[in-house]
Amino acid sequence: MSVFSTATGIGSWPGTSARQAAEIVVGELAGALPHLVELPARGVGADIIGRAGALLVDIAIDTVPRGYRIVARPGAVTRRAASLLDEDVDALEEAWEIAGLGTSGRPVKVQAPGPITLAAQLELPNGHRAITDPGALRDLTVSLAEGVALHRAELARRLSTTVVVQFDEPLLQVALAGRLSGVTSFSPVHPVDESVATELLDICIATVGTEVSLHSCASELPWKMLQRSMLSAISVDVATLEPADLDGIGEFVEAGRVVMLGVVPTTAPAVRPDVEEVAKVAAQVTDRLGFPRAVLAERIGVTPACGLAGATTAWAKTAIGLVHKVADAFAEDPEAV
Repeated sequence: MSVFSTATGIGSWPGTSARQAAEIVVGELAGALPHLVELPARGVGADIIGRAGALLVDIAIDTVPRGYRIVARPGAVTRRAASLLDEDVDALEEAWEIAGLGTSGRPVKVQAPGPITLAAQLELPNGHRAITDPGALRDLTVSLAEGVALHRAELARRLSTTVVVQFDEPLLQVALAGRLSGVTSFSPVHPVDESVATELLDICIATVGTEVSLHSCASELPWKMLQRSMLSAISVDVATLEPADLDGIGEFVEAGRVVMLGVVPTTAPAVRPDVEEVAKVAAQVTDRLGFPRAVLAERIGVTPACGLAGATTAWAKTAIGLVHKVADAFAEDPEAV
């Protein structure tokens, strides 16, 4: 059974305290799939693209008015990203030890931007998106893959456990459709070919050497392309699903892989849902596809709808506690949902 067929968080978390975040995540998800959180409220170097500055091998980034740009040598931004990532890893290791999980064998998840989204968001020195240069796109992919592999290996060593990887690709569909804006109307960003995107994802998956999931909160994922990849799991927000997405989920699950369903709101709703309500939302997806309820335990993971950076800390804790309880219910008796 895949380590992804359980409960986990997406990645981002509210606040600025790495220690507090790690304590909550380990405490709420110790029996499922805890994750190394991202705390974007800390600013430059802490968001999804900024964190890549701490992961890329032999490629440095700096800030520009529109975001981040590739630069010739590491500077303050790269150093800050590395320092924040070190702080996060130290906090998770401390929480892991305090919880007595050093010999538990429980897996842990880390997140990083996927190669397409990273190249779409990073600027080249000339101001154009890195995704517009095939050579830069490939170099970024290789650098990212090597950096995530090193990061994963270090965390696995420090926690004495298996570490799996989630690549965040919120801009995958936009890049494939050619909907990214250029610097000017005279410099369009051409669509990325699906075969190229698949190859780049597979380079990352092969290099990190572990089970890998892809996360996107957007609808209309390129399911045929993802089916051809080496991905073990795909993570989606159920609120964005269209009929075509349901067909893709069905084929992905039938192929023996995992789909992680985002079923808990990212901010506190007016009325807090209970475990049964959340479980029914996930079960409705597999029921519509005609799968037996056993699939809920074997091939379905449960997550919040997306990242929790915009939530209160109290709701973030409640959200991951809910997904853990739902996953436990599926594991114990999926027919009872």
